[in-house]
Amino acid sequence: MRRILRIIRNILLIAILAIAVLAGILAFNTFSHGSRQLQVAAVPRVDVDTQGAAQRLGEAIRFRTISNFFNPEQGAEALQGLRAHIEKSFPAFHTAVKREVVGGHSLLFTWEGSDPKAAPIAMLAHQDVVPVAPGTDKDWKYPPYDGVVADGFIWGRGSWDDKGNLYSMLEAAEAMAKAGFRPKRTIYFAFGHDEEVGGHRGAKAIAALLAARGVKLEFLLDEGLLITEGIMKGLDKPAALIGVAEKGYATLVLTARATPGHSSMPPRDTAIGMMSAALARLEDHRLPMQVRDTAAQMFDTLAPEMVGFNRVVLSNLWLFKPLLLREFEKSAPSEAAVRTTTALTIFNAGDKDNVLPGNASATVNFRLLPGDTQASVTEHVRRTVRNERISIDPAPGNTDPPPVTGIASASYQRLHQTIREIFPDVIVAPGLMVAATDSRNYTGITDTIFRFSPVRANAEDLKRFHGTNERLSVEGYADMIRFYRRLIENSAG
Repeated sequence: MRRILRIIRNILLIAILAIAVLAGILAFNTFSHGSRQLQVAAVPRVDVDTQGAAQRLGEAIRFRTISNFFNPEQGAEALQGLRAHIEKSFPAFHTAVKREVVGGHSLLFTWEGSDPKAAPIAMLAHQDVVPVAPGTDKDWKYPPYDGVVADGFIWGRGSWDDKGNLYSMLEAAEAMAKAGFRPKRTIYFAFGHDEEVGGHRGAKAIAALLAARGVKLEFLLDEGLLITEGIMKGLDKPAALIGVAEKGYATLVLTARATPGHSSMPPRDTAIGMMSAALARLEDHRLPMQVRDTAAQMFDTLAPEMVGFNRVVLSNLWLFKPLLLREFEKSAPSEAAVRTTTALTIFNAGDKDNVLPGNASATVNFRLLPGDTQASVTEHVRRTVRNERISIDPAPGNTDPPPVTGIASASYQRLHQTIREIFPDVIVAPGLMVAATDSRNYTGITDTIFRFSPVRANAEDLKRFHGTNERLSVEGYADMIRFYRRLIENSAG
């Protein structure tokens, strides 16, 4: 009996010791490193013609610059009108820069720097917008293309994505040009006209033109991640995430072929049946969630800013990663940050109720985590579908994820500094852009690409992105102008 008691006591002592050691490791990892936030001095709040700027953006929204991959000239008249509006609205800027029209409707402005040895920078935005979903016009508080300024907001399609970024850059540059500012390093303002359908005629053409001229950029800033409020659990401050990485884009077209015939004598395997089974398998066997480099950097940066148990979790992913991933899986936006996503977007089959179709096709869109490729995703689909009668073909315009930008560069620190100067209440961290941007076309002329939009947004605001009642806060728009002005000062002043 004594021996048994001694064994039990030893087991309990070992368990207590193990718990103490584990608690020590968790505490050490949690509190061993402090905040990664730059401490910056307050900067004067620059005066902005807030109402005038809001009205100019409202006017820009009235040009229905809706892009169409199959009909590239669909929005030609609207783009020409927008170009004229830009020229009229920003005369000092146009006097200071050289303007070129590229690829039919894209705009490239060159603001020549005084130091020819300084590597240039580029600031990107796009002129085109997505259409309003058919039948939803009536759901908007104000007509989507009227550009109404009311209730403290600029309303309309493109106010946020992406004319808000485009016009706030121009407002900043116009004010600086009027004040006699001349940059030390050359600044390119590159405004594509077909970003929403891939950027093949706009951004790709601008990047090729700059490459042909031997341009190598210090860094590039495009639209991207936001300043989110109340979205990240355990963080009681807004989070400004800088997109240092972007997902790849791969659309695959699956086609199932079978023998057409009369519906009264259906075979065991039909085109629709095979395709339905294949699509169900793809949704049931998605690619795994993973915490790769960018996500790990984001968690490592945010961990010291977290409160309570969330700080312990993010500081000890070696133990709590499964718990974190289960939490991320509960919402589509968070899940997209740690998974190559699978989206079934188009299905076509049959045209008569008593005729078996000879084929059925489906389009599946994947957004690829850095580290995955078009080839690896295609192989995943092939293994999952397991049906040689279903062909798998890539759609045009697919791209692998672009290279990841490092966060140790002076350019990243300068951007971090600028964000903290204009938005002193925020926490800055690197992040992954889950959508595609024009910036992916510029990887041949720079290794340093950032995707960040200086827009504050909460969970309710995110529903407006490409959705109903898109809008931009008037005061928030003024801060966007201040941000771009300060970034130019910090980067090229």
